[in-house]
Amino acid sequence: MNVEVTPLPGIGVRKDFPLTAVRRRIGVVDHKDGTIDLIFTRIGDPDATTQIPLTEAEAGTLANLLGAPQLVGQLRNEHRDMDGLNTRQLPVGENSPYDGRTLGETRMRTRTKASIVAVMRAGQAIPAPGPDFVFTGGDVLIVVGTSEGLDSAADILKDG
Repeated sequence: MNVEVTPLPGIGVRKDFPLTAVRRRIGVVDHKDGTIDLIFTRIGDPDATTQIPLTEAEAGTLANLLGAPQLVGQLRNEHRDMDGLNTRQLPVGENSPYDGRTLGETRMRTRTKASIVAVMRAGQAIPAPGPDFVFTGGDVLIVVGTSEGLDSAADILKDG
């Protein structure tokens, strides 16, 4: 996919790409002040742009929604020939007992035999987090294990 990057003097940078099935472009404007707008434009008519300002938390949540499923899909493809091994996305909610606590404190692998292989945070994949990694509400964990282990892992992370 070819992303077009357009400097916007005094504003920031526009990054977008075409959605050919609907003859539109979608992307973001990264403002110099650190804010982000989601944009949606008709191809060939940049004046007809819908611009939606996002808070940092909203941008991170949207990025996690878009990024985590792709990572899970890739892991599922890689594990498809391994009977009994599954991959799942598990959120760390704002009220989770592990919001602000470390991976080691969960004792996830010991308690469930499931492994946290990555964390999606603000649209960035953090691979192979170590025991000192601190969870934040809104993180999406990519967890690999048996169905039973994944169910147990979800129970551990549930909102309190």
